[in-house]
Amino acid sequence: MTTTERPPLEGLRVIDLTTFLSGPSATQLLGDLGADVIKVEALGGDSSRAIVGPTVDGESAYYLANNRNKRSIAIDLKSSRGLAIVERLIAGADVVIENFRPGVTARLGIDPADVVERSPALVWASISGFGQNGPLRDRPAYDMVVQALSGVMSLTGHPGAPAARLGIPAGDVVAGLYAVIGILAALEARHETGRGRIIDVSMLHGQLAMLSYQALYTNLNGVAPGPQGAAHDSIATYRSFRGGDGRELVVTANTPRMWQGLCRVLGVAELIDDERFLDAACRLRNKHELWAILEERFAQRPAAEWVDLLSAASVPAAPVRNVLEALADARAAADGSLVMVCNDEAAFENVSTPIRFEGTADVEPAYPPALGGNTVDILVDELGVPASEVDSLIADGVVAASALGDPVR
Repeated sequence: MTTTERPPLEGLRVIDLTTFLSGPSATQLLGDLGADVIKVEALGGDSSRAIVGPTVDGESAYYLANNRNKRSIAIDLKSSRGLAIVERLIAGADVVIENFRPGVTARLGIDPADVVERSPALVWASISGFGQNGPLRDRPAYDMVVQALSGVMSLTGHPGAPAARLGIPAGDVVAGLYAVIGILAALEARHETGRGRIIDVSMLHGQLAMLSYQALYTNLNGVAPGPQGAAHDSIATYRSFRGGDGRELVVTANTPRMWQGLCRVLGVAELIDDERFLDAACRLRNKHELWAILEERFAQRPAAEWVDLLSAASVPAAPVRNVLEALADARAAADGSLVMVCNDEAAFENVSTPIRFEGTADVEPAYPPALGGNTVDILVDELGVPASEVDSLIADGVVAASALGDPVR
């Protein structure tokens, strides 16, 4: 199909006052969808630039993973002249997103209520650990803190083992996703009312929402569920097994047809009429007996063979991949789930935004900006600051311009 539509958020101006992960993941998504994202950084830069780990051309991979499709301006946010620049940027924006602790922006002199009163069409989104109100609002929070407080860690890992954090930063990323959902909802409402909204997203609340049916199970039963391991609280044939080669596979046979197909593929069709396993409730009640039978059968072939046989019988199954293998599969699929991000000096491959619009060209991924890499352009082109004044702002330490950025004109 010919791509004729422009990216859906093209023309939207976002001021990004975020750092580390929850906020940057949200603004990267907005940038991937076509928004013009101006990342406002302190002179020392986003704290994720200093995370130890792999680097690309000397820049932290942690930072690079969450900051494509943005421009960077570095400003001393504690100076009156720097604050005035931020206020001018906000005045020309559609969206502001920040993830300071509650009250910090007001102490800096950028109170959301005052800003929205001056610019009623503005959408302001705040991400914090525990929300703008409540007993924990002033506590610092990171991903593992909200995983722990929400109960998510208590569900992760294997029975009898210590609680484990999810291997992905779900507390941060989920909060970023909820922030984007709130922003898009507020922008839609603005079409009708002409007014923006102030949005409050809590990382903890995001993790509580991710509990899904486990929250209701707990409220109804009055019993806290334990670590889930690789099994399911309600479906006996929804778990992982080990093949004869030692590799693991997962099976999610959660309907009668799938259960029957599983039995036939494994060569234990007699279990279909076994009174212990006649229906889902019976199978769950007698799951340990059932698992012993299934485990013995799965041990007779390599995991990959079982996956092929089960898939051919329309029984959902998959090998348990490690991350290297999963990325290799995505690369081989060539379905756009991975994207190369390049500039003149460096390149890296990363996971793309999993949203596609039919008939719409994808946004060409722009390399994450160097600290202050767009300071001069933004001051001159966006705010109309004379070159001589830009020189003064840089000399006085109000702003910083990267050596990789354009020179003052």
